[in-house]
Amino acid sequence: MKTFKLKDLEIVANEEDGIAQKKIKIHDGLVINREDEIGWLVEAFVDRSYKPYFEAIKHIEEIMIQAKITRVDNDPAFFITEIISINDIGEDKLNVLFQGKVVDNKSRIEEMLREILNQGYQGESLLKKFKEMI
Repeated sequence: MKTFKLKDLEIVANEEDGIAQKKIKIHDGLVINREDEIGWLVEAFVDRSYKPYFEAIKHIEEIMIQAKITRVDNDPAFFITEIISINDIGEDKLNVLFQGKVVDNKSRIEEMLREILNQGYQGESLLKKFKEMI
């Protein structure tokens, strides 16, 4: 196993009205490569104010996350995950545990572009939406 420090987290989830992207302010976290069939674990320690959001998306089987590892100025790593637990920590914090597989940037960009096209974006509106998402 290899363990890394989680420095930044963003969630990209397919919701009822399309793809929603949410930046999560983290207090602390870990990214663990289990080097087995389970793949990667991402643990985020956040404010409890995020609990309704995570409860609302925990049923989604494929949640894409962007995680910056070790340093904030690193390029993000992309993961297709699911939430495996949400735990209250103390009175005002929350621990969220994701499990999934790492994906390469090319696959993520192709998936994102396909989704935008399926939503009917074209021309300049497609370009604007794409820039918003990356």
